[in-house]
Amino acid sequence: MRTIPADAWVMVGDGEKALFLKNGNDGGFPHLTVVREVEHENPPNREQGSDSPGRRHDNGPGHKSAVEETDWHRLEKERFAKEIAERLYKAAHRGEYDKLIIAAPPTVLGELRKSLHKEVEERIVFDVAKELTNRPIDEIEKALTKEH
Repeated sequence: MRTIPADAWVMVGDGEKALFLKNGNDGGFPHLTVVREVEHENPPNREQGSDSPGRRHDNGPGHKSAVEETDWHRLEKERFAKEIAERLYKAAHRGEYDKLIIAAPPTVLGELRKSLHKEVEERIVFDVAKELTNRPIDEIEKALTKEH
Protein backbone atom coordinates (compact mmCIF):
# COMPACT_ATOMS: atom_id res chain seq x y z
CA MET A 1 0.00 0.00 0.00
CA ARG A 2 1.34 3.44 -0.94
CA THR A 3 1.22 6.20 1.61
CA ILE A 4 0.49 9.86 1.15
CA PRO A 5 2.91 11.91 3.26
CA ALA A 6 1.52 14.35 5.84
CA ASP A 7 0.84 17.80 4.41
CA ALA A 8 1.46 16.54 0.86
CA TRP A 9 -0.53 18.13 -1.91
CA VAL A 10 -2.45 15.99 -4.35
CA MET A 11 -3.40 17.40 -7.75
CA VAL A 12 -6.20 15.45 -9.39
CA GLY A 13 -7.00 16.73 -12.85
CA ASP A 14 -8.20 16.13 -16.35
CA GLY A 15 -8.39 18.46 -19.33
CA GLU A 16 -11.17 20.54 -17.83
CA LYS A 17 -10.97 20.41 -14.04
CA ALA A 18 -8.27 20.25 -11.38
CA LEU A 19 -8.58 19.64 -7.67
CA PHE A 20 -5.76 20.64 -5.35
CA LEU A 21 -6.02 18.57 -2.19
CA LYS A 22 -3.96 18.45 0.99
CA ASN A 23 -3.37 15.46 3.24
CA GLY A 24 -4.15 16.42 6.81
CA ASN A 25 -3.11 13.10 8.37
CA ASP A 26 0.38 12.03 9.40
CA GLY A 27 -0.57 8.39 9.95
CA GLY A 28 -1.21 5.54 7.56
CA PHE A 29 -4.64 6.65 6.40
CA PRO A 30 -4.97 9.79 4.28
CA HIS A 31 -7.40 12.59 5.03
CA LEU A 32 -7.59 14.77 1.92
CA THR A 33 -9.29 18.14 1.95
CA VAL A 34 -9.83 20.51 -0.95
CA VAL A 35 -7.41 23.45 -1.05
CA ARG A 36 -8.51 24.79 -4.42
CA GLU A 37 -10.66 23.78 -7.39
CA VAL A 38 -10.04 25.07 -10.89
CA GLU A 39 -12.38 24.54 -13.84
CA HIS A 40 -11.63 25.27 -17.46
CA GLU A 41 -14.37 25.41 -20.05
CA ASN A 42 -13.50 23.10 -22.92
CA PRO A 43 -16.48 22.42 -25.18
CA PRO A 44 -16.39 19.58 -27.71
CA ASN A 45 -14.35 20.17 -30.85
CA ARG A 46 -17.48 20.57 -32.99
CA GLU A 47 -18.47 23.61 -30.91
CA GLN A 48 -15.04 25.26 -31.09
CA GLY A 49 -14.27 25.07 -34.80
CA SER A 50 -16.19 27.26 -37.19
CA ASP A 51 -14.94 26.22 -40.61
CA SER A 52 -14.94 23.03 -42.58
CA PRO A 53 -11.55 21.43 -43.20
CA GLY A 54 -9.42 23.40 -45.64
CA ARG A 55 -8.19 22.24 -49.04
CA ARG A 56 -4.88 22.76 -50.74
CA HIS A 57 -3.89 22.43 -54.37
CA ASP A 58 -1.69 19.48 -55.26
CA ASN A 59 0.53 19.15 -58.28
CA GLY A 60 -1.53 18.98 -61.42
CA PRO A 61 -4.76 20.57 -62.54
CA GLY A 62 -7.88 19.93 -60.52
CA HIS A 63 -6.13 18.02 -57.75
CA LYS A 64 -7.00 19.06 -54.21
CA SER A 65 -6.32 17.46 -50.85
CA ALA A 66 -8.07 18.02 -47.53
CA VAL A 67 -6.03 19.67 -44.80
CA GLU A 68 -6.33 18.10 -41.35
CA GLU A 69 -8.78 19.96 -39.14
CA THR A 70 -7.43 21.53 -35.95
CA ASP A 71 -8.34 19.62 -32.80
CA TRP A 72 -9.40 22.59 -30.65
CA HIS A 73 -10.49 20.38 -27.77
CA ARG A 74 -7.02 18.78 -27.52
CA LEU A 75 -5.36 22.20 -27.75
CA GLU A 76 -7.47 23.46 -24.85
CA LYS A 77 -6.47 20.42 -22.77
CA GLU A 78 -2.82 21.21 -23.48
CA ARG A 79 -3.36 24.85 -22.55
CA PHE A 80 -5.06 23.83 -19.30
CA ALA A 81 -2.19 21.45 -18.46
CA LYS A 82 0.23 24.37 -18.86
CA GLU A 83 -1.96 26.53 -16.63
CA ILE A 84 -2.00 23.83 -13.92
CA ALA A 85 1.78 23.39 -14.19
CA GLU A 86 2.18 27.15 -13.69
CA ARG A 87 -0.11 27.11 -10.62
CA LEU A 88 1.87 24.22 -9.14
CA TYR A 89 5.12 26.11 -9.74
CA LYS A 90 3.87 29.28 -8.06
CA ALA A 91 2.55 27.33 -5.05
CA ALA A 92 5.87 25.42 -4.74
CA HIS A 93 7.82 28.67 -5.02
CA ARG A 94 5.72 30.17 -2.21
CA GLY A 95 6.44 27.09 -0.07
CA GLU A 96 2.83 25.91 0.08
CA TYR A 97 3.86 22.25 -0.28
CA ASP A 98 6.99 20.10 -0.11
CA LYS A 99 5.56 16.86 -1.50
CA LEU A 100 3.21 16.39 -4.44
CA ILE A 101 1.19 13.53 -5.88
CA ILE A 102 -0.41 13.86 -9.30
CA ALA A 103 -3.37 11.89 -10.65
CA ALA A 104 -4.57 12.45 -14.20
CA PRO A 105 -5.52 10.47 -17.30
CA PRO A 106 -2.42 9.31 -19.23
CA THR A 107 -2.65 11.93 -22.01
CA VAL A 108 -3.20 14.80 -19.57
CA LEU A 109 -0.43 13.50 -17.30
CA GLY A 110 1.92 13.47 -20.29
CA GLU A 111 1.05 17.05 -21.24
CA LEU A 112 1.37 18.18 -17.65
CA ARG A 113 4.79 16.54 -17.25
CA LYS A 114 6.06 18.42 -20.33
CA SER A 115 5.17 21.72 -18.66
CA LEU A 116 6.31 21.11 -15.08
CA HIS A 117 9.12 23.26 -13.72
CA LYS A 118 12.08 21.46 -12.17
CA GLU A 119 11.14 22.85 -8.74
CA VAL A 120 7.80 21.02 -9.01
CA GLU A 121 9.25 17.81 -10.49
CA GLU A 122 11.60 17.48 -7.51
CA ARG A 123 8.61 17.44 -5.13
CA ILE A 124 6.67 14.64 -6.86
CA VAL A 125 6.37 11.56 -4.65
CA PHE A 126 4.47 9.50 -7.25
CA ASP A 127 1.87 9.90 -9.96
CA VAL A 128 -1.16 7.89 -10.99
CA ALA A 129 -2.24 7.72 -14.64
CA LYS A 130 -5.96 7.48 -13.95
CA GLU A 131 -9.09 9.61 -14.27
CA LEU A 132 -10.16 10.50 -10.71
CA THR A 133 -11.43 14.06 -11.08
CA ASN A 134 -15.15 13.44 -10.63
CA ARG A 135 -14.81 10.83 -7.89
CA PRO A 136 -15.64 11.43 -4.22
CA ILE A 137 -12.66 12.19 -1.97
CA ASP A 138 -12.78 8.80 -0.23
CA GLU A 139 -12.50 7.02 -3.61
CA ILE A 140 -9.58 9.28 -4.57
CA GLU A 141 -7.84 8.37 -1.29
CA LYS A 142 -8.34 4.64 -1.96
CA ALA A 143 -7.15 4.89 -5.57
CA LEU A 144 -4.00 6.78 -4.56
CA THR A 145 -3.01 4.42 -1.77
CA LYS A 146 -3.72 1.24 -3.73
CA GLU A 147 -0.49 -0.37 -4.94
CA HIS A 148 -0.41 -0.75 -8.73
